Amino acid sequence: MKNRYDDAHALGHDSGYLPTIVGRAEPHRAKMEGVLSTSERRKVGTAGRKPASRSADAQAASRPRPSLQGIAKMPARDRAYHELKFRILEGRLPPGTTLLETEVASLLSLSRTPVREALIRLEEEGLVDVRPRHGITVKSLSVEEIEQIYQVFSTLEVKAAQLTARRGITAADHERLDGILTQMERASKRGDIEAWSELDDEFHSELVGLCGNPRLQAMLRQLWDLQYHARRAIIKLRPLPIVSDREHRAILAAIAAGNEEEATRLHQQHRDRADEQLVSLLRRQATFPLSQ
Repeated sequence: MKNRYDDAHALGHDSGYLPTIVGRAEPHRAKMEGVLSTSERRKVGTAGRKPASRSADAQAASRPRPSLQGIAKMPARDRAYHELKFRILEGRLPPGTTLLETEVASLLSLSRTPVREALIRLEEEGLVDVRPRHGITVKSLSVEEIEQIYQVFSTLEVKAAQLTARRGITAADHERLDGILTQMERASKRGDIEAWSELDDEFHSELVGLCGNPRLQAMLRQLWDLQYHARRAIIKLRPLPIVSDREHRAILAAIAAGNEEEATRLHQQHRDRADEQLVSLLRRQATFPLSQ
């Protein structure tokens, strides 16, 4: 029987197909065929920051884009984890997909032991439900659950902006961030929401990467993974982000000036407005689901 995963596979990743993400997804069994293309992760940060250089953890994006970069050199359990996570976040295994452990192993051309270890990690991160002898189901999040995730995620991002303002940024940091904002403004003028969204992730990742708190960064990365799929589903529904462009400029100016209070206030205002818009778009999609 044909299902939504068949459609996604037939149309391909770049087709503009966006599966229903939120609510009421019926479990179904995915076909195990096809070869995935790899995505390049955006590299965040530059070396030699003073007065304090960024750690390796801080350089990892807080808004990571799914990637299979370097997967061939990984141990089997890490390969299984990263490939499954990539497929889930990019919609190759949509919410509601159900697979037996043996089917997952066949899908990845791996033995069951590394697959089992990968599934445990993904369950701990909230991406799948694992039922012994019944396999896995890719989790579906309701709009209310995504709203709760954003309440935590945005609070942490605002704190990161405050810490970045406190630490201060170098001229090189400012130039890099200013360059990203310039590209975002150009994307807005072109009406290229997809490109703008990727640059938005990069800008926010850079700010978080400069905050100097690796625990905060790690928590943000995990929360980002949980809602990534839903956010991707509403990109093309977003209005032109002219207001966001202005808000980003103001936030960067406050951080560059070392004004913690103003950076915190502006970033909180930005996140409150952006989150309200995102949740509103998700509710609209849940009411009028996209093609299945």
